[in-house]
Parts: sequence; structure tokens; C-alpha cells
Amino acid sequence: MHIRRGDRVKILAGKHRNEKGMVIKVFPKAYRAIIEGMNMVVRHLKPTAGTPQGTIEKKEAPIHISNLMLIDPTSGQPTRVGKKYNEMGKLQKYAKKTGNFIKNDQA
Repeated sequence: MHIRRGDRVKILAGKHRNEKGMVIKVFPKAYRAIIEGMNMVVRHLKPTAGTPQGTIEKKEAPIHISNLMLIDPTSGQPTRVGKKYNEMGKLQKYAKKTGNFIKNDQA
């Protein structure tokens, strides 16, 4: 997977096309990710003891990984991602546009 939690991504397709956001959660088996504030859906919840009227909840829905492109932290531009070994011999992601390594900072 070229996208991880905490990465900044650009959305390539759908109603939020060309918008940027932060990855909140990734579902590797389903090839989907949840982006902060994007692809909002409305869910109607039944009445419970805590909420006798019932509620309407808005939350983010997952987006397919193929519709996302990682943003290079150094240049701020969307880029394709590759993997290669760094100086210490550890396999790490790098931006194909600039050649810089991308740190795996998880929020």
C-alpha cells in the first residue's frame, strides 16, 4: 500500500475531485481509506434510551485507494510513490517526482 494513516493525499475522482485531505484510517483488505472531511454520508439512527428522538449522524465514508494520490511533503505536489532502500538499508517510500524519501510519520 502506498498510502498510510497520517499521509496527505489528493483526491483524483468523485465529487471531491482535486481536493486535498489527511488520511484518518486505511482498510488494506478493501483497498479503501477514509479522508478527513471528505465523502460525507448521512446515517439515520434509531431511537434509543439515550436519544429517544433518534439522531442523524454525518460521517466520512471510505474512498478507493486508486482514487487517491500522495502529496510530496517537501514540494507539496501530488506524486507517484515507489519503494527503495535508504542509506541504512531499510525499505522506504520515496516520491518519484522529486526522488526524496517520504517519512512514515503516523499521526
